[in-house]
Amino acid sequence: MKQSNILLLGSIALDTIETSHGRRDDLLGGSATYAAISAGRFVKPNLVGIIGTDFPSAGKTILQNTCGNLDDLIEAEGPTFRWGGKYHENGDDRDTLFTELGVFADFSPSLSNENKNPDFIFLANIHPALQLRVLDQCDNEPVVVTDTMNLWIATSKDDLFKVMKRTDILLINESEVEDLTGMTDPGQSVKEIQSMGPKTVIVKHGSRGSTCYPENESFSIGVVPVETVIDPTGAGDSYGGGLVSGLAEGLTMKDAMIRGTAMASFCIEDFGVTAILNASDEDIASRISLLSS
Repeated sequence: MKQSNILLLGSIALDTIETSHGRRDDLLGGSATYAAISAGRFVKPNLVGIIGTDFPSAGKTILQNTCGNLDDLIEAEGPTFRWGGKYHENGDDRDTLFTELGVFADFSPSLSNENKNPDFIFLANIHPALQLRVLDQCDNEPVVVTDTMNLWIATSKDDLFKVMKRTDILLINESEVEDLTGMTDPGQSVKEIQSMGPKTVIVKHGSRGSTCYPENESFSIGVVPVETVIDPTGAGDSYGGGLVSGLAEGLTMKDAMIRGTAMASFCIEDFGVTAILNASDEDIASRISLLSS
């Protein structure tokens, strides 16, 4: 299968996470981090992001080993973006404890010549104005996979709509679909989103899997049963990273979704990115096979 190159934009952070299984401080986190590490098990993406001078050397090593190039990873004077979250007992809902933007507050991505002609762009969850800035710097017309969240739907709809017009595949969850369209009927709301630009919409249902709505008939992928969910942070980003890596290797959309689902299932089994990094190739293949059967 042909392997294409991937440009990946998103946040890189140090997270503090509290769940019913404990608390961890200064975990390697951020949407780009989870997506890059997930994708990097198959295809090494080229990373666009920013870190501060306090970013740990172990984190840099992980990104170096995971990514194809870090030409557009900026290290700026000041603290790395930090986020803290505490999950409710149900494991799904969470409260934000703090957000400290640090050097991320002044982030304005500038692409090197090496990264201006990607085959695929994964715009991980980040402000749509930054997503637009990266799209504007590309010299070609890559396949654009975009992830978003309810915050940008509420606060930056105009920029988000501009991104969506240039998006081929949109990743979005159920509540965000309703927030974006104001519609409760899934079929109608997806058609409305497709009229905004993305011809393929993938709706994430959390513990119930995901559904792909291409221009023709929709289909769904289930989940890998996980005995204990330790930390749900980054599951959606890990899904996206696995998905885009599959597309870059020429997999069908269904098989790419299966790969994304498998990677998300590892993510939630430990704090941070630990379980994705520690999963063996055999473990990954086994879960993909389980979902494919």
